[in-house]
Amino acid sequence: MSKSGKIENRGGVIIIIIVGMLATMEVIKNNWEEEIAKASYKHVSYSNWYNAKSIKLIMKENQRDYLESLLASGVVQEGNSEDLIQRLEKTNMAILKYEEEKVELLEGSANIPKSSWSQDLDGEMGKIVGLKKWEQISTSYASQVAKINIGLLFLQISIVFGVVGLIIGDNLKLQQLFTNLMIGTGFIGIAIGLYAYSMFL
Repeated sequence: MSKSGKIENRGGVIIIIIVGMLATMEVIKNNWEEEIAKASYKHVSYSNWYNAKSIKLIMKENQRDYLESLLASGVVQEGNSEDLIQRLEKTNMAILKYEEEKVELLEGSANIPKSSWSQDLDGEMGKIVGLKKWEQISTSYASQVAKINIGLLFLQISIVFGVVGLIIGDNLKLQQLFTNLMIGTGFIGIAIGLYAYSMFL
């Protein structure tokens, strides 16, 4: 077999390997993009949940201020003030609860003491992931997808070099050059893909 034929055979095998790696990295990227979509959805859901708690908290704080102003004004007779005081105590307890729930929704159950858990999820305590965590997950996956996209680009360029190397059968030097370029860019693409994947191991 001629030297050109050997280069073509080697190039063909390498192209097959690179195409396999390209397909594998595409699958990984698609899975990561699904995780980004899931994290983004959860982030929006938790944001709405957090904002709802904030609105309820503001309403209770306004109610507390109104009850305190009534008691301080002396408008309410002494015999009727006990009921207002009880309502004020309940309002203060509700305010405290909403504040604790907001902290848990923001930070996540794992990042606060167990004694501070106040918000359940489907009837279970300690299951709140937290706004910050969902944002972190989304950002982390987005960063890795960006890296793996660079790896995919190098692999695609590598395949182009390989195909050109196979086509140029008459010029041995050019064929060798494009084969080397294919190997080099393919190695870079695989290395970047493996680095991106290793960040989750």
